[in-house]
Amino acid sequence: MSVVISAVSTPFGKGGIAVIRVSGEGAVEICSKMFKPANGLTLTQLGNNKAVYGRILDACDGMEIDDGMATVFRAPFSFTSEDTVEISCHGGILLTQKVLRATYLCGAVPAKAGEFTQRAFMNGKLSLSEAEAVIDLIDAENTEQLKLAHSRVKGVLAKRIDELRELLVALVSSVYVFVDYPEEDLSDVSIETALAETEKMLLEVDKLISTYETGKTISEGVSAVICGKPNTGKSSLLNALSESERAIVTSVAGTTRDTIEEKVNIGRLTLKLCDTAGIHDTEDEVERLGIERSVARMKEAQLILCVLDASSMLDDEDRRVLSSCESDHTVIVLNKCDLGSVIDKNELCGFENIVEISAMRGDGIAELRAVIESLFLSGEIDYNSAIISNERQFAALCRARDSIINARDALLGGYTPDVASMELELALAHLGEIDSRKASEEVVNAIFSRFCIGK
Repeated sequence: MSVVISAVSTPFGKGGIAVIRVSGEGAVEICSKMFKPANGLTLTQLGNNKAVYGRILDACDGMEIDDGMATVFRAPFSFTSEDTVEISCHGGILLTQKVLRATYLCGAVPAKAGEFTQRAFMNGKLSLSEAEAVIDLIDAENTEQLKLAHSRVKGVLAKRIDELRELLVALVSSVYVFVDYPEEDLSDVSIETALAETEKMLLEVDKLISTYETGKTISEGVSAVICGKPNTGKSSLLNALSESERAIVTSVAGTTRDTIEEKVNIGRLTLKLCDTAGIHDTEDEVERLGIERSVARMKEAQLILCVLDASSMLDDEDRRVLSSCESDHTVIVLNKCDLGSVIDKNELCGFENIVEISAMRGDGIAELRAVIESLFLSGEIDYNSAIISNERQFAALCRARDSIINARDALLGGYTPDVASMELELALAHLGEIDSRKASEEVVNAIFSRFCIGK
């Protein structure tokens, strides 16, 4: 018998309504003690997926706390697959806490972070990848993240993992028949056929692994650094991309002395954008520390936006900045083009992506956005196909791939088929880590700890 858990499932604060979710065997009976339907029935008499208006009572003195709605979901037809009641009351902070406290007094206990979704997973309503997608759905900051999370919530990835597991199970069972009854005509799998099927499995796993870079880019965004010498317009660029006055802009060089971070949506892409202190020689201790941080962030970034003053010729400080930029991960941003461009572009021939802008006027910003997006996301993304999007899934797939390669090498090396079968069984176990309850308790707990209380 599961403990009945309760939590507020709506955000903390004042609002039109608040929802208190109660789940577990006995949830309906517990809520019947503190919710009295206006129709004269009790919640225990209410059918599945039914909502009723009524009074919410204080469990201590029976006084009315509020009026609201109660919706009953009976197992297994609920999110958690358990009996669940959702009580909607007016969304005052104190009022919500009183209603929640009433559920505790009637026998519920406080839910832990993500415990409702964890119960859905443990009761077989969600795969592990679908459960992970729920938090991604909540945390989504752009449309593409929503599409990816929604795809996984619908089970697109889970279905693909199941298909790969079925192929592996068929191959393993056939090879074991060959191992156990080598003299009998019980298996249609020869060593040659097993090799061919193993290569096919390897190809399918590689296809799924190849989606990781796109999935990670969409899900996590891209770390980007704006760099350049002082007074080239780095902060103006940050403001132009974020469409807000995020950074202080003055005509005084060296206004930015530390890193300023902001998340910015660039088309389908989210940039984790960092504006840095201008890189130059200085005796000022504060400026020097800021410049050291700038250089360190440049080394870590996936994208560098190197800002140069197009209205001036390159100098040694510009060249120093350019020498720290890797050409494959850099967009040269020629700012202040509205003042006239005199910069010698021949000195920039090692860089493929060069965009002219006026950060103050907004000229060229749309082109810059398009160039940035094209570097990481090109073409249409098929969300009806499985996409790997986090490190845990990627690592498990890579381990499965290694085991399949070991199985193939065993068959090629003349080892007995049972050696290959053991490796294929390991591959099955690794695939199981992605989506099933075979994942370790530590991993499962770490995943659900990311959720808010009430989800």
